[in-house]
Amino acid sequence: MNEKELVLKAIDIKKNSYSPYSHFSVGAALLCEDGDIFTGVNVENVSFGLTVCAERTAFFKAISEGKRKFTAIAIAGGDSFLPPCGACRQVMAEFCDKDFKVIFVKNENEYIIKTLEEILPFSFSEVDMK
Repeated sequence: MNEKELVLKAIDIKKNSYSPYSHFSVGAALLCEDGDIFTGVNVENVSFGLTVCAERTAFFKAISEGKRKFTAIAIAGGDSFLPPCGACRQVMAEFCDKDFKVIFVKNENEYIIKTLEEILPFSFSEVDMK
């Protein structure tokens, strides 16, 4: 699977977003090391603290199906390059290597690829628990 296919899946899944309060739909497509793809959307709640981002939805779906190794995620929302929030970055740090690719999608032809290490250079990890 190439980055463009992942980008298109992230854009396509946005239509399933549940975002009645912000009206800001986000879609994510997560690529597993074995080639499987899990998608996710943001799911809002009137109690905003209970809202879940598209990236975490995709990760939690994959993890609940037994996946633990990931290579890339594409994130699409709005009309600009959309980076993941801090909570999503921390979930990525829990399950991904530093070279994990994070794709910020503006549209199907414009996207930026960064590594997890580039977007979260000083991540909190199990090493910090010792």
